[in-house]
Formats: sequence, structure tokens, C-alpha cells
Amino acid sequence: MDKYRITLTAEERVGLEQLASTGKAAARKLTHARILLLADTHGEDLSDEEITGALSTSLRTVARVRQRFVTQGLLAAIDRKSQPLRPDRIKIKGDLEQRLVQLACSDPPQGRCHWTLQLLADEMVVLGLIDAVSTETVRKALKKTTSSPGSLRLGASRPRQTPSTSGGWKT
Repeated sequence: MDKYRITLTAEERVGLEQLASTGKAAARKLTHARILLLADTHGEDLSDEEITGALSTSLRTVARVRQRFVTQGLLAAIDRKSQPLRPDRIKIKGDLEQRLVQLACSDPPQGRCHWTLQLLADEMVVLGLIDAVSTETVRKALKKTTSSPGSLRLGASRPRQTPSTSGGWKT
């Protein structure tokens, strides 16, 4: 027994048949329309296994389309579900990045010989510059800065001159 039974009206069925027959839409949209047509109780009323065999899709897709049609309607069942908003990828930028570099170049807390990423992240939260930040975010922000104390070139360390081993002439 199916949990969600699909009963299409005449207009919905005509619209879905027209959409499926023209084939001028996204593949997912066409597949969902065909699932609804095959699952309609007025039509052939196939089981989910028969629908998956006919359309080469998964049982979960058929169940999800049935559920969305019954709970949210035709457009939600056919159209693609919108993706949730993603958080901003770069949390530390602009003035906040400048404050982080100033903090990293300042003297470390008492009892420490240098700043660690965890100390920098915790200090930014304590100062109220940001609500929460991970050590990886702090690392990425510091990595993209071009400052390197004690070096004229970009990078972590200055290459040292190696003595010549060729035994050449000295002048």
C-alpha cells in the first residue's frame, strides 16, 4: 500500500503529458512528470517498483516525488527543490583581516612565546571582532597575506647562500 496516492485532475494530466511529449525541459523535470503520470490512480496506477523499472530511476526518487505532490502540490513535485543558502565562504576579509594581521604581529599573551592559530581565533572572539571562527579560517586568512617578517621576498623563509663545493679560484 502506497503512503502517498496521486490523483491528477484532467488539466494537470494534460499539462504533464504535453510537458513529457515535447521534451523541451530539464531531464529531472521530465522524469518527475513521467513519474506523476505513471503513478496517477486514474491511469495505469503502477507500483513504485514498476515505475522505477520503466523510467530507470530510484525508488527513493519516486517516493520523494509522490510525497512532494501530495504535500506541496504539482509545481513543487516537478520543479527542482531549491538549495539552501550557503554561508559566506570568506569570513575574514577587509578590516577584520587587517585586525587579525595586527594581532598576529603583536606580542603573544603572557606565558606564550608565539601566537598559535587557536590563540588567534580565541582572541578574535574575546575582542568581539567575530562571533565564532575556526582555526582553519584564521590559517587561510593569514596564508593569503603577503607579509612575512624579516624577509624581502614573499614566503616563509629566506633562502640561504650555500658555499661553493666546486673548489674554484678565490680572488
